[in-house]
Amino acid sequence: MTYQETVEWMFVQLPMYQEIGKTAFNGKLDNILKLCAHLGHPETQFKSIHVAGTNGKGSSSHMLASILQEAGYKVGLYTSPHLKDFRERIRINGLSISESDVVTFIKEHRSIFDDLQLSFFEMTVGMAFSHFAKEKVDIAIIEVGLGGRLDSTNIIQPEVALITNIGYDHMNLLGNSLEEIAREKAGIIKKETPVVVSEYQEDIAMVFKEVAKKHNAPLVFASELKTNQYRTSLLGNYQSKNIKGVIAVLKRLPNFEIREEHIVAGLLDVVKNTHLMGRWQLLRDKPQVICDTAHNSEGLALVIAQLQEQLKGDLHFILGFVKDKNLDAVFPLFPKKATYYFCAPKIRRSLAVSILKEKAEHYGIKGNSFPSVNEAYKAALADASVDDLIFIGGSNFTVAEVL
Repeated sequence: MTYQETVEWMFVQLPMYQEIGKTAFNGKLDNILKLCAHLGHPETQFKSIHVAGTNGKGSSSHMLASILQEAGYKVGLYTSPHLKDFRERIRINGLSISESDVVTFIKEHRSIFDDLQLSFFEMTVGMAFSHFAKEKVDIAIIEVGLGGRLDSTNIIQPEVALITNIGYDHMNLLGNSLEEIAREKAGIIKKETPVVVSEYQEDIAMVFKEVAKKHNAPLVFASELKTNQYRTSLLGNYQSKNIKGVIAVLKRLPNFEIREEHIVAGLLDVVKNTHLMGRWQLLRDKPQVICDTAHNSEGLALVIAQLQEQLKGDLHFILGFVKDKNLDAVFPLFPKKATYYFCAPKIRRSLAVSILKEKAEHYGIKGNSFPSVNEAYKAALADASVDDLIFIGGSNFTVAEVL
């Protein structure tokens, strides 16, 4: 099979959670353990940092990778979902896994994928671990896909674990309260392994304290530490919270030499070093067009606050969501005085535009419907004046179509 045929087979035969939702979520580690045994246990052949959380885990993972690259290390980076190309999920020093490596991995191990009926995510995690072991990375930053406790990545024994901001997302899988969600994320805490929690959130701090104590794992809340002020190429005021967690992790990472100049350079060159997309990404000027993959109430609240803070003219929102999004938690955050363009990304899980428009109107938010994300984008560009600001978001998939 060609690379394109291989990726299409992975998507169609072994559907991923992001595409079809709960039915793709396995919820146990048996299969990934069997796969990694078949692969010769690659997860034991490299050092790692494990990153979980609701908001900020992707940005934090890329920051960590960038700083470690600046310090001269060979750094693996596993993240999800991808925005444009599947290979974005598996990188070493910013370079994506090659198309031929993807094809070869699937071809060589196709029989076990069929025998175990592996999920898309299990296959991808196995591919990442195998690639990092084969390429002998010095360390890999491994971002949790969903939750933590039962996530396929949770078979590694990291040097340090990082848990970023906890918010309401994927409640149908992780629980309906912040405490339940936090407990799932805390599932990455391992015996006697340092754990950093980026933010002290009063309602759930006790969950992390309890789980860390149970595993005799040294715990620190980074928001309560004093750190230097750093600038980063990742725009968005919310990044300051992520930076604190990243710095705290690096201070607890044993046997790696990371100097102040590596931190400064790594944070300034995150995008250049890791090719991160979709985090407060400026697509054009006059009018300003910004996209951001924030898609739950906590993340969107921060984004909307910053949009209003830097607004000179009028605000335009291009919005597309997935079906399981809690819009009752999201729509009260959006300003009524703005122009809205409702659309649906081209995936099976996308929320129908008619439902999205009706729900928005229930909260006094009015706008027009469009047959595609790009049609909505064209309309916004035609409507906006040079001082206006256009925001594209609601889902990773809405952002991906514009990129």
